[in-house]
Amino acid sequence: MNSSVSPGKFAWFVVALLVPVALLNYLDRQMLATMKASMVADIPTIADRADWGLVLGFFKWTYAILSPFGGFVADRIGRHRVIAASLLVWSAVTWWTGHTTTFNELVVTRALMGISEAFYMPAALAFIADYHPGLTRSRAIGVHQTGIYVGQILGGFAGYVADSPEHGWRWAFTTCGLIGVIYAMPLMALLRPPQRIAAEPTTGRLESGVWRGLLTNRNFILLVLYFTLPAIAGWVVRDWMPDILRERFGLGQGAAGVKAILYVQVASLIGAVVGGAWADRWMRRHPRGRIFVSAIGMTLFLPALFSVGNAGTVGMAVAGLVVFGIGWGFFDCNNMPILCQITRPELRATGYGIMNLVSISCGGFGDWAFGALRDRHVPLNAIFGVFAGIALLSVLVVLVIRPQADPAATRR
Repeated sequence: MNSSVSPGKFAWFVVALLVPVALLNYLDRQMLATMKASMVADIPTIADRADWGLVLGFFKWTYAILSPFGGFVADRIGRHRVIAASLLVWSAVTWWTGHTTTFNELVVTRALMGISEAFYMPAALAFIADYHPGLTRSRAIGVHQTGIYVGQILGGFAGYVADSPEHGWRWAFTTCGLIGVIYAMPLMALLRPPQRIAAEPTTGRLESGVWRGLLTNRNFILLVLYFTLPAIAGWVVRDWMPDILRERFGLGQGAAGVKAILYVQVASLIGAVVGGAWADRWMRRHPRGRIFVSAIGMTLFLPALFSVGNAGTVGMAVAGLVVFGIGWGFFDCNNMPILCQITRPELRATGYGIMNLVSISCGGFGDWAFGALRDRHVPLNAIFGVFAGIALLSVLVVLVIRPQADPAATRR
């Protein structure tokens, strides 16, 4: 690290470097949902909603299966190297997506996208956690997550790009892929591993082993369950809401994408920043501060999902999405910080990878099941009512996690 730059300033510089990466990570994902109509019209071998659900699901299944491996590699060879390499590969695949012509080719590109992106999130969040001890950890994760929400917001406008005669969906994927490939080059040079934080000592070797150290940890198993339950609804909202609003209220592809994505992601951005600052402040007084803030966010899912499932107007649906977004932000900025309170530093990327494995696998099946249920005309209020019940269960799960006190979070 350059001696002219203070450790604290460089820690925030690291977050600033990774925000655009998170933006591209989720922009590349979100565009698929908002440009669905154009892509289906241009690729006639996509037969029905179930096929589209498989396109969405293959990304999640490969992403999920490879996430623990991606985290394990990051914990072993260096998180900074994995971050830059992941960006380079998935950006190249994004470019290729803009050149697909068949259903099978689209499935392959989404599967490859899932493989390459599986290496990023566990490495990035563990990397930020290394640079930010307890006093700023939730805030730093929250700022990083703003890149995710901005990426999804921009992806919400992709329907207009797809409808544009001058551009189209192929141009969108090609351009985003090129931007990512270019940004990966300076990122490789600027990222560097942090010095080990004294308050979080590591061991010379993993005496209990990586998998045993995580899978025999009661609190970790509970966190995996908590991380998974709300994500099923989260993935369906992200992937299917543009199509839901388009069909239910007769909106155009562009308008439906914006209304489905813009408001919920702005709310999530605010929730992540506010929830991160609130959690760090609460941690000064109580070791369960981050758990409490996350649980409060989860309780907001209950009225939000009820409103979305029963919306009779676009305004009511958007209001429900805003409340959902705030709750999601509270939840999203505290998952890695809670993980840091229950696992050793050298296990965190692997641990987050396991969380992704379970959560996103269930999310992939959720996408497929939602498409299949809609093909069978199951009412939306029934589906989202089940999601609300799952959210209530997740509140009970997180409240029984017993985290260790975070020494760095209590320093003033």
